[in-house]
Amino acid sequence: MSRDHARRSCGSPYGGRTVGRGDGRDGRWFGLTAPAVLALLVLAACGSSGDGVGTGGPARAVAGRHRLSVVTTTTQLTDFARVVGGARVDVRPVLKANVDPHDYEPTPADVDAMARADVIVKNGVGLERWFDDTIESADPRGSVVDASRGVTIRNGSGSSKSDGDPHIWQDPQNAKIMVANIARAFEAADPADQATFERNRAAYAARLDALDAHIRSDVATLANKKLVTNHDAFGYYVARYGLQFVGSVIPSFDSQAELSPRDVTRLVAKIKAQHVKAIFSESSLPPKTAEAIGREAGVKVVAGEDALYGDSLGPPGSDGDTYLKMEEHNTSEIVENLR
Repeated sequence: MSRDHARRSCGSPYGGRTVGRGDGRDGRWFGLTAPAVLALLVLAACGSSGDGVGTGGPARAVAGRHRLSVVTTTTQLTDFARVVGGARVDVRPVLKANVDPHDYEPTPADVDAMARADVIVKNGVGLERWFDDTIESADPRGSVVDASRGVTIRNGSGSSKSDGDPHIWQDPQNAKIMVANIARAFEAADPADQATFERNRAAYAARLDALDAHIRSDVATLANKKLVTNHDAFGYYVARYGLQFVGSVIPSFDSQAELSPRDVTRLVAKIKAQHVKAIFSESSLPPKTAEAIGREAGVKVVAGEDALYGDSLGPPGSDGDTYLKMEEHNTSEIVENLR
């Protein structure tokens, strides 16, 4: 029986990781025969579970260290948590790429993951309408972190939700606050790794500042800064970089809101009157309605691989599979199509 097989037979979640190092001579390990080594490895993998390994305990042991069990609700938070936590955390995302957070239906696996997590991170500001019921069902033992704490929230109007605009991550300076909230939660749950979390946070904050400066410089080159999107998900971006928001196909912060014929007529009239150059679809929303409005208004619709990343990051390998790449992609498309 191989060493990996022996460990898998005990239900270890660490598969092919090697415990200890041999001296490479005659199949022996510090004077022990190979069968004896295997027996010790089996005992190590199946033995003490006091640290919660494989049992949903407070933390998971990996190569002699502990990893925080973290559940994140959105793709942006998943990226932030992985950046801050690095190898010290095990992140379990609720939402996958291109899944709309407004209308998600949690699964039993989501509830179970939250119940077992050391830290649960939510966006807040009413984005996850399903969160409160889910967390009540989970009855978690870990801490719940609202990543929006400390962010200045844009007010809603009309059909928008009364608790404000939840798309806070669209401003990199807000992203810095969200990342700091996550770092503090990790430090509270795992004080021994505080220095690591703080170092990762500071390094990422510097990258967010550089991103912010880059976006500001690019958008400043535009003469026409009139923006129309699929739904009202870019208000923080618009405010940060001085764009002019004309309207959205779905006139709400909520991408699942109903669109009336009157809304369509009004938007087409605005696009024509204000000489808007393009309508920007979003990767997590179907572009059909945006394309119909574009045809009626006689303007280009940016869709497909060029669509903006609004409520969700993109899948691995896409232009939006990290927060930094998402913001760079969005800026590039906006500048290119409004220039």
